[in-house]
Amino acid sequence: MSLADSDRELVVEELGRDPTPAEAALFENLWSEHCAYRSSRPLLSAFDSEGEQVVVGPGDDAAVVALPAHGDGNDGNEDESEESDQYITMGIESHNHPSYVDPFDGAATGVGGIVRDTLSMGAYPIALTDSLYFGEFDREHSRYLFEGVVEGISHYGNCIGVPTVGGSVDFHPDYEGNPLVNVACVGLLSADDLVTAVAQQPGNKLVLVGNGTGRDGLGGASFASEDLAEDAETEDRPAVQVGDPYTEKLLIEANEELVGENLLESARDLGAAGLGGASSEMVAKGRLGAHIELERVHQREPNMNALEILLAESQERMCYEVEPGNVDRVREIAEKYDLGCSVIGEVTEENYVCTFEGETVVDVDAYFLGEGAPMNDLETESSPEPETDLPDADLEAAFDAVVGSPSTASKRWVYRQYDHEVGVRTSVGPGDDAALIAIRETGAERGSAATGTGLAISAGAAPNWTSADPENGAKAVALENATNLAAKGATPLAAVDCLNGGNPEKPEVYGGFSGIVDGLAEMCSTLSVPVVGGNVSLYNDSVSGPIPPTPTLAMVGTKAGYEAPPLEVEPEGELLLVGQRDEFALGGSEYLAQFGGTDRFPALPDEPAAFVETLADIADADGTLAVHDVSHGGLAVALAEMVSSNAGLAVSLSTADPRGALFNEAAGRVLIQTTDSEAVREAFDGVAPVVSLGRGTDDGTLSIEFTGDTASTLATDADTIRELRSIIETELE
Repeated sequence: MSLADSDRELVVEELGRDPTPAEAALFENLWSEHCAYRSSRPLLSAFDSEGEQVVVGPGDDAAVVALPAHGDGNDGNEDESEESDQYITMGIESHNHPSYVDPFDGAATGVGGIVRDTLSMGAYPIALTDSLYFGEFDREHSRYLFEGVVEGISHYGNCIGVPTVGGSVDFHPDYEGNPLVNVACVGLLSADDLVTAVAQQPGNKLVLVGNGTGRDGLGGASFASEDLAEDAETEDRPAVQVGDPYTEKLLIEANEELVGENLLESARDLGAAGLGGASSEMVAKGRLGAHIELERVHQREPNMNALEILLAESQERMCYEVEPGNVDRVREIAEKYDLGCSVIGEVTEENYVCTFEGETVVDVDAYFLGEGAPMNDLETESSPEPETDLPDADLEAAFDAVVGSPSTASKRWVYRQYDHEVGVRTSVGPGDDAALIAIRETGAERGSAATGTGLAISAGAAPNWTSADPENGAKAVALENATNLAAKGATPLAAVDCLNGGNPEKPEVYGGFSGIVDGLAEMCSTLSVPVVGGNVSLYNDSVSGPIPPTPTLAMVGTKAGYEAPPLEVEPEGELLLVGQRDEFALGGSEYLAQFGGTDRFPALPDEPAAFVETLADIADADGTLAVHDVSHGGLAVALAEMVSSNAGLAVSLSTADPRGALFNEAAGRVLIQTTDSEAVREAFDGVAPVVSLGRGTDDGTLSIEFTGDTASTLATDADTIRELRSIIETELE
């Protein structure tokens, strides 16, 4: 670790002296890209983060959003007069570099970190999602990373008893040297239990609860702010933390008890930059200081020095601000759960001071430590408009390739390793457009599916889309996540984002990153979905080159009750395609990923907000039998996913371009099977076009007839589709 010369000059000017070694290391980590957002912060003002539902927005460990109250009795409709005292927390984090160096521990500790972010707000974690991005599936190294990451997530999540209910998996050649692991967590709390990271009062004690501090994770924040070197898997291993999910489970329960007894004034989990990061940020937010005696920190390794104690990113640790009279009770609860507990110092009125065995090793203004980092002024370069250069692949071969692509195929191999039902809240689990979990704490008759609140969760991005067109691809990502929620009958409530990019010092990379920020911000604003928090991960660059600009979005929505229409069709009922068609644009499609070529990105719909709102209503209509978003892989994949051995589809497409109609991935489209097509047409009148595609059948086959200039028929059956879509399972077992 070393502080850059230009940063050192600023520090010397502020302090009036050279920094101590511990101060220099602390500044180096807290002023890193990972912590200070030096390249991205100037762009983030584009996001609209406000709304009546927003209780705590960006800047804390997690955002806090108020849940609307749903239902007062018989029909499950929302009662506008009823107010809910229930909040949810939303947070998302990346653990990209650690997951490349050590896929199991890197991914596992990513889960642990985002769960502790949830705890620090006073919430109990109730759901996880993971969005994962790897190099091409047929590469041995990609599979090694993929299997290790999934194992790490499943091990940690299953052990702590928090269900992993959704997410995404994408394979793209540009992730070969730098995979992405983006994990989101939703927590639940009552209004009375809210805790923040803002230190409250001089004289209050700072108490460290959890695992002992070791030497793992040293310099993790600075490591995450650099390109991955060729030897990163060996040289950077000490920067990766090691997780202990069983201790985390104890910490979850202890935190719940501490919150329930109102013993905490503020809280922060120990993540990036360890104790130094957590404690200095707490007091800086309150414009206060602290005096910490580092030798008081309970340790699990001998002879640790001040810098190691200050910056180690050992897991399963929380820093609490506690009134002096409550310290003994906090210690009792920690001992009850067999957790370490150290009173390490207290909140003061002035500087952030750390001593070690009587020697002052840090004495700085906490606010300067957190906010003093200069912002980068970087050049951007936009990508040129792509030319139209389309391959002419055989239609049947193209269908098999797109439906059987690892990116669009079933992810059952992944999510069957996760316990997505623990906590008995999961109504709709992984494998659907969105997960749906029960919030029984709301509603007039708590525990009733008709009166409680259903919380829908969707998470993911689309690297093919944002590679082809960063800004419009990001808009499509936001719209697709909202469409996923609406397909389950939920109205979008709020979102958090994880913005991943390559080395921002490269103008073309920073141009793409700027594009995804602008696109995501604009579409979320159009949809009236506040972006209440998030994470930025840059320098995802390696000897293989930069990753695609990747705006992972985790969005939640609510509905009355927690029942939802299925994804698979029934043997009877008309199938409708709702949404604008742009079948002459294949940019960003899996078809081009499989066969090569370039094209413009499909046009976005004219009325996306009205489309989402109307879809949420229609999804719960009496005549609705099935609903499915059309997105990755286009209509081909959406239709294939809707058939089963019990029910098939007979579809007719009137088009001059069968490939374009089948494989374009225009966002803002949905397939609805209904017994009342007129009601659907009436609801979407003036909002989006509605086209009848065909009907359900009882033979388990998918038959697609193309009419127009070139008549042809494509037919397959549920067993063949299942075989195509099971490529990940087949190859890895």
